[in-house]
Amino acid sequence: MELRDNSTFPALEEFLTRANIGGIDIEAYLNGIVSNGTTLTRIGIAISGGGYRAMINGAGAIAAFDNRTTGSTGKGQLGGILQATTYLSGLSGGSWVVGSLYAQNFTTVESIIYGSNAFLGSLWQLDHSILEGPNDLSVTRYYRELYQDVQGKVEAGYNKSITDYWGRSLSYQLVNASDGGPEFNPWEMGSFDPELAAFAPLKYVGSAFQNGTIGRNGDCVAGADNAGFVMGTSASLFNQAFLQIQKADNVPEFLLKAINNTLADIGEENRDIANWPNPFYKYNPKNNSNADSTILTLVDGGEDLQNVPFHTLLVSDRQVDVIFAIDGSADTKIRSPNGTSLVATYERSKAGVSTQNNEFPKVPD
Repeated sequence: MELRDNSTFPALEEFLTRANIGGIDIEAYLNGIVSNGTTLTRIGIAISGGGYRAMINGAGAIAAFDNRTTGSTGKGQLGGILQATTYLSGLSGGSWVVGSLYAQNFTTVESIIYGSNAFLGSLWQLDHSILEGPNDLSVTRYYRELYQDVQGKVEAGYNKSITDYWGRSLSYQLVNASDGGPEFNPWEMGSFDPELAAFAPLKYVGSAFQNGTIGRNGDCVAGADNAGFVMGTSASLFNQAFLQIQKADNVPEFLLKAINNTLADIGEENRDIANWPNPFYKYNPKNNSNADSTILTLVDGGEDLQNVPFHTLLVSDRQVDVIFAIDGSADTKIRSPNGTSLVATYERSKAGVSTQNNEFPKVPD
């Protein structure tokens, strides 16, 4: 994080100086923090779930926080907060904007919206239904590619779920990379919670791990960290929406058959799950409830009402000082947020589920 601090410190100084806060010498204040050896201010941004609504809402906030956006550094504007941020998290629909920007090497929201080049202009074409595919592919070819991609995973010996089809579909709207693009996460996947308290290198998460290692004769597999599948996993609740494919026009019979076979295999109660090879198989069986399964089933992070991804920013080792929450939840009858996620995260914090987490501020219910 020290390397990231080298970038966030001048960005924070520039933003606060531009804010023109009366009575404070910003340069002296920040230099004082450094000279005293105090950890630099670390900012986190958390974008909630909520499908395309949350994605677009989150994209608008990111654009406002980004000093590369036209007009974002004018008087009263918020451009520069993104550059001063250390952590950016997204859940479900929020993960779509985070993942899409990441897969495009953190380009700007503005460059995607206005299609500054053909490469970026093909993204976020939300006027085309995900059930119909992009405008440069025929519906038949679109569905054939979905089928072939998922079938390739099955033939390699991996379990499939509806999230496989859903994740591949999301990629056509959110990722523009002919060879799959960069990895979803720089390092790893895992959890700080005490029942697991472990991480696995994301690049090799499809490998035959056992008790934290890959055996001498075990298969070492890369490529399971597909960006679309990761974003589909984070938003697996929307698998239900993808099931409406039965009502779409021109869907090839072979794909409908493949999806129906998948549904028959997993059962109705498991339609919102994503199957991952379990990198924590046989690891720490005393506390790890998934230690006896070679499959790790993951679901949409908002299903426990924590629809804003505060949790990952509360890990004490990350030393986050302030979190900007962008809440696009649909908690009320008019589809607006009402703080349900805040209460849920506070309740989890109060229960002391993870000793690694900072306490969450008290939230009245």
